[in-house]
Amino acid sequence: MKTAISIPDPLFQAAQRLARRLGLSRSEVFQRAVQAFLQAHEKADVTATLNEIYGEGGEPARLDRILEKIQAASLPEEEW
Repeated sequence: MKTAISIPDPLFQAAQRLARRLGLSRSEVFQRAVQAFLQAHEKADVTATLNEIYGEGGEPARLDRILEKIQAASLPEEEW
């Protein structure tokens, strides 16, 4: 798909220099840049979701008290 974007001249020139140096088209340079940007944000989304699950400071969130009792009751009794 073709698209038109506006970027500052210095950024365009830097991308053009990089494309020449790597033997890539400008389009490939911009595609790779957008792909890397998207991947970085996907990782941030995963981290945010894990933080929600495990709570602040990396501590696991507490189970609901009823679920905690059900879970404990499902474990076999062991002597220590």
